[in-house]
Amino acid sequence: MKTRTIEIMDTTLRDGEQTSGVSFSASEKLTLAKLLLEELKVDRIEVASARVSEGELQAVKNITDWAAVEGYISKVEVLTFVDKGVSLKWMQEAGAKVQNLLTKGSLNHLTHQLKKTPEQHFEEIENVVSEAQKLGIETNVYLEDWSNGMRNSKDYVFQFLDFLTQQPIKRILLPDTLGVLTHTETGDFFKEIIERYPNAHFDFHGHNDYDLSVANVMEALKAGAHGLHLTVNGMGERAGNAPLASAVAVINDFLPEIKIGVKESSLYKVSKLVSAFTGFSIPDNKPIVGDNVFTQTAGIHADGDSKNNLYFNDLLPERFGRKRKYALGKTSGKANIQKNLQELGLTLNDDELKKVTERIIELGDKKERVTKDDLPYIISDVLDSNLHQQKVFVKSYVLTHSKGLKPSTTLSIEIEGKTYEENAQGDGQFDAFITALKKVYKKEGRELPKLVDYAVRIPPGSNSDALCETVITWQTKEKDFTTRGLDSDQTVSAIKATEKMLNLV
Repeated sequence: MKTRTIEIMDTTLRDGEQTSGVSFSASEKLTLAKLLLEELKVDRIEVASARVSEGELQAVKNITDWAAVEGYISKVEVLTFVDKGVSLKWMQEAGAKVQNLLTKGSLNHLTHQLKKTPEQHFEEIENVVSEAQKLGIETNVYLEDWSNGMRNSKDYVFQFLDFLTQQPIKRILLPDTLGVLTHTETGDFFKEIIERYPNAHFDFHGHNDYDLSVANVMEALKAGAHGLHLTVNGMGERAGNAPLASAVAVINDFLPEIKIGVKESSLYKVSKLVSAFTGFSIPDNKPIVGDNVFTQTAGIHADGDSKNNLYFNDLLPERFGRKRKYALGKTSGKANIQKNLQELGLTLNDDELKKVTERIIELGDKKERVTKDDLPYIISDVLDSNLHQQKVFVKSYVLTHSKGLKPSTTLSIEIEGKTYEENAQGDGQFDAFITALKKVYKKEGRELPKLVDYAVRIPPGSNSDALCETVITWQTKEKDFTTRGLDSDQTVSAIKATEKMLNLV
């Protein structure tokens, strides 16, 4: 079987930033550019649109300064416009060497937005490409609204491609700008174009309005596309772009004739970092990178995993730097609980296991969430054992919040029978509580885990007196783990979650 290598261009920093409410800082853009090229090993990155803002100019300068030193400058691309050289001056100032020139890929856009003839448009494009060549800037060309162009004005698209394939450009970029293509159309359009222009390089840029972007990616590649434009977590305008992680997995598992250089094991790490930078949370069920996608919930599935991996598919979590989990709740069977006990190094006999299972199902019926780290508490409670003996008690605290003054906390805590008192200020009441706690533990010569995630959940439609659940993720040198607290006061629920953490460590 003849294999071919295709290019992966990540456009999270440009097109992904068009996600509503998302904006990367200059330092975040540089961090992600380094991570995408050096760790994830994508072939190219599109980092910005020209002429956007002074901040965007500085962000691109930071990236190009680094890329020039490290040998990546030809992999850094910027979206530009047919604007009589204004974008090219911006490119020069930014130090960028590759422009992705935005042009009109449908007669509808050309006629109604630019109000120009094809010949006028082509002449202006030729002037921009010629000027870029003089400046040592490489040109790729976007055909905006290409998908509708192929549907409704194919003669214009081919007239345009006849012109472009005679120009000194490196790549022609074909976007499904409005996310309207079906997989059949994508395959047919690409096949027709590649057969007609066998010596040109064509990229596919898919959007996800009908949730068909990954299917369209597959068909574009099968038809001969030479490159793909993808974004981390599928970020992008409206329903987003074709998601990087899903596309990579699909290519590796279903298109053996196609080779890519992306490092699968770094996908989850980059996904989580982008989520942290943007505040754009990843749906729990998002393929490859969602929190629940490698979690077995039904007891029968956990049982099957122990019997020749009956419920495994080729998407093994280890490929993506992850681990399989077994959820605890009302659908849990004994097999789920056994899997979690094994990780904790605990053993129960059949009768004990039955009692613990019944309690977990009972908690699940009440919509309470149970994790592996809760198991020692549950076992101690159900079996009246000393498996978990509480050694740390938050005895008392005073939380103050006054306008114009920093919040403060006075804390009384008992650790293994010894009582400590401390007070501290912080940026908020919980921050002041943690600062006071750190003072206590410093006296004891101990170090607290690092708080890496803090989420508050209140039932939709609830009143102001509703119970809220605070979920905190902690990080030690050995592992990450989660604790939860429940109370009508958010700060108190966070303190309850923290008390659980103190006993676990």
